[in-house]
Amino acid sequence: MVCGLGFVLQAEFCRYTYKSACDTNHKPQTPHNKMIIVTKQQQIEMNRHAESEYPNECCGAVLGRFENDKKTVQQILPISNMREPEAKHNRFLIRPEEFLHCEKTARKSGLDVIGFYHSHPDHPAEPSQYDLEHALPVYSYIIIAVAKGHAEEMTSWELQNDRTQFNRESM
Repeated sequence: MVCGLGFVLQAEFCRYTYKSACDTNHKPQTPHNKMIIVTKQQQIEMNRHAESEYPNECCGAVLGRFENDKKTVQQILPISNMREPEAKHNRFLIRPEEFLHCEKTARKSGLDVIGFYHSHPDHPAEPSQYDLEHALPVYSYIIIAVAKGHAEEMTSWELQNDRTQFNRESM
């Protein structure tokens, strides 16, 4: 992953063993005046990607604009889950070169990488403890719950600056 300072980091977000961040002291909060604007068509794109990858996790980048207390999605970029095959059912990996591609794609269009999306096959659309431990503030983390191959719920979360918990974003 490339942070604002240009350092390249490994981008790895997943549910190690499903333990929701709700099961700890780091309970996700309800909407907190933050919003991400996602069109119906963009939601359909993410849901289709999640369903097509089931029973594995899908992943992708969300490109758009930061505007005060909201983020506006302009483009969804599906990314291949590069985890080893035996781990794809409960985790995903975005390789640094893929993240750089997303950054370049965004820049060419005058956009930013404003977040990421991934699916939780047969689990709730809530961030896991592992998601909490590996997320970065500012980005939106859209999670799609996929039950028996069908996308059911989509939520969006932003990690607090102190990295102690996620706050749910209005969609």
